[in-house]
Amino acid sequence: MRVARDEAELVTGLAAARAEAEAAFKDGSVFLEKYLDRPRHVEVQLIGDQHGNVIHLFERDCSLQRRHQKLVEESPSPNLPDKVRQEMCTAAVRLAKEAKYYNAGTCEFLVDQQNNFYFIEVNARVQVEHPVTELVTGVDIIREQIRVAAGGKLSYAQKDIQQRGCAIEVRINAEDPANDFRGSPGVVKTWRPPGGPGVRLDSHVCAGYRVPSNYDSMVAKLLVHQPTRAEAFAVMRRCLREFVVEGIHTTIPILKTIFDNPQFIEGKVDTTFIERVLLPRTA
Repeated sequence: MRVARDEAELVTGLAAARAEAEAAFKDGSVFLEKYLDRPRHVEVQLIGDQHGNVIHLFERDCSLQRRHQKLVEESPSPNLPDKVRQEMCTAAVRLAKEAKYYNAGTCEFLVDQQNNFYFIEVNARVQVEHPVTELVTGVDIIREQIRVAAGGKLSYAQKDIQQRGCAIEVRINAEDPANDFRGSPGVVKTWRPPGGPGVRLDSHVCAGYRVPSNYDSMVAKLLVHQPTRAEAFAVMRRCLREFVVEGIHTTIPILKTIFDNPQFIEGKVDTTFIERVLLPRTA
């Protein structure tokens, strides 16, 4: 991806992007898109069946990213006006119905600083962050996905779906945030995860597990669900303090910093937040 703010940057960026695409994919085609400065990234969870029914399970905010990969995701999206939330969810359902889509999927949007939203893509699969939606809606997304794949009808109508409380997920990656998020493969010597009411941990790791160097660096998804965002933050802070991993570097230290940051607490974030606000202070 290249940002072109004037004609000169367009010419050089276009040439570079074409060269990279040709080398990587044997196809030099590129897309030109409107550039949004410091947008938020908000996605809508969808499920459709083979009978023309499509519902949304509301939205997740995934603006906290590094190198375009999500680190923190929450629902509901903070500071998103209800009118914009409803319009975005309605647009996602309309798109899926027009495409005759059936499956679980996610319609992704960028939201500018005036709360205008722009379509990015549809991820036609279950995403890493789907448990966030499961916690706030009570819907077992995998169960529904299997149901519709087998030709069954959705178990829910749109009127049945509500957002309850606040759910937050963080990715625990085998990376060193103090060293430009460099991968940290190796043997996990200590693995002592947190627990308690409203806490969910999805992981395959235990003490003695070797984190390989040739796969995705994520080793766990830590989620909390509480009646309010403030309570969810308090539980997440406690979980991050209690989570002990030794033998490899993880993203836990920078996640602690994120959940103590006043701007993040107020929901004043965008997709550049980590690089723009946090990394300059920790470099």
